[in-house]
Amino acid sequence: MVAETKLYDALSVSPTASQEEIKKAYRKAALKFHPDKNKDNPSAGEKFKEVSQAYEILSDPEKRKVYDQYGLDFLLRGGGEAPSGAEGGMPGGGFGGMPGGFAGMPGMGGGGARSFHFTTGGGPGGGGGNFSFSNPESIFADFFKQGGAGMGDDDDIFAQFTGGGGSRGGSGGRSKFRESGGGRRRAPTPEVTTVEKPLPLSLEELFNGVHKKMKIKRKTYDDGSGKRNVEDKILDMDILPGYKAGTKIKFKGVGDQEEGGTQDLHFIVQEKPHEVFKREDDNLRMYVDLDLKEALTGWTRTIPTIDGKKFTLSKGGPTGPGYTERYPHQGMPNSKKPKERGDMIVEVKVKFPTSLTLAQKAHLKDIL
Repeated sequence: MVAETKLYDALSVSPTASQEEIKKAYRKAALKFHPDKNKDNPSAGEKFKEVSQAYEILSDPEKRKVYDQYGLDFLLRGGGEAPSGAEGGMPGGGFGGMPGGFAGMPGMGGGGARSFHFTTGGGPGGGGGNFSFSNPESIFADFFKQGGAGMGDDDDIFAQFTGGGGSRGGSGGRSKFRESGGGRRRAPTPEVTTVEKPLPLSLEELFNGVHKKMKIKRKTYDDGSGKRNVEDKILDMDILPGYKAGTKIKFKGVGDQEEGGTQDLHFIVQEKPHEVFKREDDNLRMYVDLDLKEALTGWTRTIPTIDGKKFTLSKGGPTGPGYTERYPHQGMPNSKKPKERGDMIVEVKVKFPTSLTLAQKAHLKDIL
């Protein structure tokens, strides 16, 4: 006969359950209610805490014996005078009100047969000190390290919470938990991220292609000591002829190092403004400004190309606004087909006078 069954009920086992049955019950419940698997269900977190705390007591033969005899209240007070009739109370009026989420006394982590000494003489609180539950995540981590991941055929599911690789006996893989002071706490393991940095390039560099050396500073992390350092790293990159704005040059594992891995670094090509040309895919557009007289009577211009050649463009007039002249294969190279180039387009803009005298207007009417 036990004083109460609330902890057994939390794990859905009977008070006569063996340690193996308790382990299996906890494993099943912890997987079901783990917060990482129930991010949109806050009540699952409370349930995960309950089953973890129940397992912490019932997996320790000495604590389980005291709980069976005197109940949870006696255990939480650290012993003292046995309650009348060996009936234990439930602090907070229910199982969900149990204190939890805090590191307990030294050596009181979850799981295993760690001892806790109680007194049976004196008044309440006399001797031993109060018992506090360990962090539920720490209980979960200890369970994994002690072989909890090797009890079923769903080890891969279990490993996603613990950082393990599904190996038996809790070996292998990387745990998300580390020591902190006298107890254990869960250290957040950041996901490996991708950092994007702009890479401004001139139109000439994008036309010809260029080799770049980029010096970056990266943070490194020492798993053993937990210290952070900063180091310089040189990255070599080849910019192929024809690269466009938005092209990504990717480096894997060269950024800041975190516990979860090392960041990837992506350089994103940006085109610097050009004083003559405007890029349109693989084509290049430039503008020629004409005054009204030139547009009506004729004009001549020397037209440069992106690769340094020059063309002479002449028109006898009249030339209307928006007139274009196209030069095939004088634009940008295609990065995937380097021998192919776009066109160069010359567009005319006509500047009209802002005002005319009456005489000028009359004269134009006679001419036109």
